Amino acid sequence: MEILSQLWSLLGLLTVLQNVLPSQLLSLLHSLYESLQDVLSPFSYIEIPEFNGYCGVDVNDLYRHVNLYLNSVNPSSSSCRRLTLSRSKSSNRISFTVAPNHSVHDTFLGHGLSWTHHVETVQDSIDERRSFVLKLPKRHRHVLLSPYLDHVISRAEEFERVSRERRLFTNNGHGSYESGWASVPFRHPSTFDTLALEPQLKKQITEDLTAFSGGRDFYHRVGRAWKRGYLLYGPPGSGKSSLIAAMANYLCYDVYDLELTKVSDNSELRALLIQTTNRSIIVIEDIDCSVDLTAERVSKTRRRSQPSVKETEEEQSGRVTLSGLLNFTDGLWSCCGEERIIVFTTNHRDNVDPALLRCGRMDVHVSLGTCGPHAFRALVKNYLGLESHSLFDVIDSCMRSGGALTPAQAGEILLRNRSNAEAAMKEVVTAMQARMLGGRDPAEFEEVVGCRSPQSVLVGGSPENWELSSPGKKRKEGSSSTTTWDRKVKFLVRLKSLTKSDSGRRGV
Repeated sequence: MEILSQLWSLLGLLTVLQNVLPSQLLSLLHSLYESLQDVLSPFSYIEIPEFNGYCGVDVNDLYRHVNLYLNSVNPSSSSCRRLTLSRSKSSNRISFTVAPNHSVHDTFLGHGLSWTHHVETVQDSIDERRSFVLKLPKRHRHVLLSPYLDHVISRAEEFERVSRERRLFTNNGHGSYESGWASVPFRHPSTFDTLALEPQLKKQITEDLTAFSGGRDFYHRVGRAWKRGYLLYGPPGSGKSSLIAAMANYLCYDVYDLELTKVSDNSELRALLIQTTNRSIIVIEDIDCSVDLTAERVSKTRRRSQPSVKETEEEQSGRVTLSGLLNFTDGLWSCCGEERIIVFTTNHRDNVDPALLRCGRMDVHVSLGTCGPHAFRALVKNYLGLESHSLFDVIDSCMRSGGALTPAQAGEILLRNRSNAEAAMKEVVTAMQARMLGGRDPAEFEEVVGCRSPQSVLVGGSPENWELSSPGKKRKEGSSSTTTWDRKVKFLVRLKSLTKSDSGRRGV
């Protein structure tokens, strides 16, 4: 009791002194106490305030990085006794934040460190002064501080890239202003796991994307802008848009869908490029149909050969030109940002101007077409949940004979029959057989083989890209065509018999 009474007396004396002594003297005594503590303590303390300076306007980016880093290491699994949980509308992840005036421990290079989240109320104000204080061994301060902060920033940026909500942007026709893009949340479910691609092609694309996203030092060392160009070409329904979405989800990039028909001239095109962010994919779909770039070269050639010919009103008016698009992809303006991927898509690569296709502009050309064996099996697994089926060999034979379908065509058949796997596989075989007939109606094939499938009506109403002719059309006479037709019919009759035998063995 005597000790407690003395302690209370000391506290009372300190309270009296705090009220009596001038504030300047109290501040000096506090500074002397902290200095003495720094000399005697084996640790160094480094404060990182929320704002730079005293105005509270300029945000300290390092404070934000520390907050993200502590979230990434999951303080809930450490020795932190109190946490603050939050979740924003723009993210599906729950954020862990160290509660005010609590600490969380960390290790780096075998040394123990700790972060303390200090929150103080500003006198005569409702504002709060926040800061993180890093505690690290004083003996190893010079060895640990710089690499540890680099580690914190790198880990924070990676966590921010993965956890933030991605956006899908489109130009709104006002590119000359600050708000040249409108956006919505990007929630496309396509990934490389669900994509109908052959394994070798999928591996090449993912390896190239991984090397690009981690190539900052390499691009700076060789003196190249940190960007990459992809040309995706193939028939409609071959999966070009799905591949773009898978690339965005794989890299956690935003997507900018640039509609060239809304861009008035090259100046607006540059303004839109400046407004895009780093770590993004800029997409121009159907590049051969967006603007008439080939006509520009033809008109220039005509003007050289006929100097007296005047420019048309369209050429005099402002519009996006081939030169402007080239500067957009590979000119000086293309390096105004970092970690960008530019993707062009087209159904016909031959219609795209060769100047746009060279390396440095479109570095990677990806040909997408009909489904191969592995791609089709991926679709069957996604839609029907099947790893194997007795008709896979028959379908492989149809593919080798020219009856392969695009992913959109095969996916539509599997989608409508997702509750009946057997019917779905038979309808795929029928569609492939009809495609192998080179435009013949499926009903004509059924008459030849002597068995009409109930799915043949659905095949007749299949997408227009299948190019199935209407019933009643007669085939042109010719010895070569007749011979080819006979060979196909014999092959298809054999496939039909194989299908029947497989069904019989399964008891269908």
